[in-house]
Amino acid sequence: MSLDQLNSQCATKLHELKEMGARKGAEKVIAKIAVPDWIKRGQLPTASEDQDFGPRHFLMGDENAYLLMNSNSYLGFSLHPEVIDAEEKGVQDYGTGPGAVRFISGTYQPHIELEQRLAEFHSRESAMIYSAAYAVVMGVLPALINKNTLVVSDQLNHNSIINAIRLSHPAGKEIYKHLDMGELERILGTYASNNENQNDVKIKRVLVVTDGIFSMRGDHAPLNEIVDICRKYESNFDDGIITIADDSHGIGAFGKTGRGTEEYTKCKVDILIATLGKALGVNGGYITTSAAVVEYLRETSPFYVYSNPITPAEAVAAKKSLEILDSAEGLERLNKLRSLSARFEEGLTELGFETIPGEHAVTPLVLRDTKKTTQLIEYLFKNKILATGLNYPVVPKGDEEIRFQINANHTLADIDYIIKVLKDFLDYSSS
Repeated sequence: MSLDQLNSQCATKLHELKEMGARKGAEKVIAKIAVPDWIKRGQLPTASEDQDFGPRHFLMGDENAYLLMNSNSYLGFSLHPEVIDAEEKGVQDYGTGPGAVRFISGTYQPHIELEQRLAEFHSRESAMIYSAAYAVVMGVLPALINKNTLVVSDQLNHNSIINAIRLSHPAGKEIYKHLDMGELERILGTYASNNENQNDVKIKRVLVVTDGIFSMRGDHAPLNEIVDICRKYESNFDDGIITIADDSHGIGAFGKTGRGTEEYTKCKVDILIATLGKALGVNGGYITTSAAVVEYLRETSPFYVYSNPITPAEAVAAKKSLEILDSAEGLERLNKLRSLSARFEEGLTELGFETIPGEHAVTPLVLRDTKKTTQLIEYLFKNKILATGLNYPVVPKGDEEIRFQINANHTLADIDYIIKVLKDFLDYSSS
């Protein structure tokens, strides 16, 4: 049968991925979480509680308690009792699922209320939720790209942006070196003086697309510089230059009030994409921009039109997360997140490890060697720490790293424990 041939081809491909070091392997399955009392109270730890460990995770078939250092739940909202209660009430009021896509009967009041709240939070005219942030990118870019569109993208943009551009078949695609504003300006200046691609197709619209926070590194795009450069050249194109940022790792975890890279760089892009599934601790993704663009996407974006939305209960929970974020407690959690991240980064530096400085909770330990990265990941696991190792070809050769992610449910004791384990690893490696 044909499946026999496919099975063989799949097995060959899996072997190739393993040989390349790109196979992810068996997933670690979390079976239980031990939650401290202060989290159950919906509070941050007291000074004495900060000397104890935070949540511990148990894997299926494993009795050991692990410290989770690779979670995107930066503010700890996924375990927050008010967020949990909000979702439980949402289930009681609206059931477990929407039962249809939005334009049929899948739009519930919590969806509309969340979209209004997201627009307000970002000071935009309108917002629109999708099933996931990946779906937002895949649903938005192709809807805005036509045969006269040039797309300009940062070299280290997320996989979703790369695949969305491939799906779209723009008239032209240009990639600038990571955060290289000089190269971005050179690209736009070249096309501004000659509005045609190599096939003599006129470029009428330009999309400049970037991550806000780059998830593998924790550094951020200089959105203020990007916007200034685009404004300089936008009059050279009939449909202008549209700036788009996917700030999924920034919203809720970056900026004084958690409004992400826009807040940190003191500027706004034309279209902002983000997620509900990281710092906000729930599920789903969203876009926020002008009302006209949102209404156009509701009619044309297949990832919205033909996919069920998040559940009404998830929308209720996400709205509660926004409410907490936009309060004194939210500011306190953001301050703690920054403090713990700085403490961890300082600890890495004192031990002589290379990292990428920054205020975001993603803190990479750069090893620049696949073997060393694999060894350290194994050592961390033996010491009950779950972290993510990134080897070539997931990252460029020479950029191999371990990505640590701090969150507000970690304690000082947690951070100090990781630093101790890393010090022990150095002593172990040198002996």
